[in-house]
Amino acid sequence: MGANRIRVAKDKADLVKSLVVSESSTGPFQTYADAIVFAAALGAKRKKRSPLGTISTKEVSPIALEVFVSRGYDRVLKLLAIAQTKEAKILSPTDDIAEEKRIHIFEEYANGGLDLLRDELRGAVDYSDRLLLILSAERFKKETPEGDFDLSRFL
Repeated sequence: MGANRIRVAKDKADLVKSLVVSESSTGPFQTYADAIVFAAALGAKRKKRSPLGTISTKEVSPIALEVFVSRGYDRVLKLLAIAQTKEAKILSPTDDIAEEKRIHIFEEYANGGLDLLRDELRGAVDYSDRLLLILSAERFKKETPEGDFDLSRFL
């Protein structure tokens, strides 16, 4: 169990680094884990899941699962896994294969969310302001039934 790590795609490593507070940036998140969980939640909300491809090993190295557990994010991993598979056995704390599946699902949602964030944050100077706009838009988004054409989105 201790060997499991959350990985980030190599093409998203710079974005993840820019989302985290450091000496050279004023990102909105304190840790890589915070940024990745936010991206996974966004990916799940917008049903965007994409495979990782090449894994980052230098810029943002794989993060130990214990970091996510210590911050309480293990619940997010479990919720995404059960929502995706609809199988209770995916939550088994003793099954290593189930844990690998949970991590895989989480990584793909995070990668999809990072794709979305990269598009949304393109050209932004301050990511915090842009993230607030994204969250505000999600909060006040009106659900339209499928099949109906809504012209209000063009306003």
